[in-house]
Amino acid sequence: MITKKEQLTALVITYNEIGYIEKCIESVSFADEIIVVDSFSTDGTYEFLKSHPKVKVIQNPFENFTAQKSFALKQATNDWVLFLDADEIVSGSLQNEIIQTVSSDTEISAFWFYRQFMFKNEKLNFSGWQTDKNYRLFRKSKASFSDCKIVHETLDVDGTSGILKEKLTHYCYKNYEDYKSKMLKYGQLKAIESFYKEKKFSYVMMVLKTSWKFFNHYILRLGILDGKKGFIVCHLNSLGVLERYKELKKLEQKNELAYYLVMP
Repeated sequence: MITKKEQLTALVITYNEIGYIEKCIESVSFADEIIVVDSFSTDGTYEFLKSHPKVKVIQNPFENFTAQKSFALKQATNDWVLFLDADEIVSGSLQNEIIQTVSSDTEISAFWFYRQFMFKNEKLNFSGWQTDKNYRLFRKSKASFSDCKIVHETLDVDGTSGILKEKLTHYCYKNYEDYKSKMLKYGQLKAIESFYKEKKFSYVMMVLKTSWKFFNHYILRLGILDGKKGFIVCHLNSLGVLERYKELKKLEQKNELAYYLVMP
């Protein structure tokens, strides 16, 4: 058994994650501290977490992903942090690699994880996700979430980065409505991000970006080789892009209306 020289905190943010969160928490049970920040779930997620003997659960209103993850990061009492999404699972071999890393006196500040995407219980091998990687293990003292993005948040790292060999398992697709809802939510948050960056709505860009997303993931990134599940995922990903532009148009219209209402 490997003895850790430093303690490890596992962090997760949740909202209505029953069906995912149970396996996620089980997979990080090796951590010295498990903290979950829940944005007032209504499906039993909070009750499950509250009753779990190893979990400290805190409820905090959801503003955006960056704000919620920054809040969660402040709750960690240990410097080494393993930050997962509720639909991600750490395999036994990845657990060992994480423990070895935390125990190793490494000077690396943060580690990328490659992810194995799962469509229900089947592997999704292509569809644009084959090179996907995210920061998941890092030192709290050496990293912070960037204010530049409110969705698909970015970690700013002070120091060098490494990559772990073992993949993180990501159960991205539970069912059609769940994944569609997720993509629409991402699109809406991206619209807010674009609006505050003063990016303008364009019908041409809406059509081009939406079409390109599907073509890129389904044809160029070989989603076609994932069969029916590849088509579904690529279609819903492009739907998220369409939603971003539709929501951006709404935000611009609301802003124009507010401007004319305050005009003398």
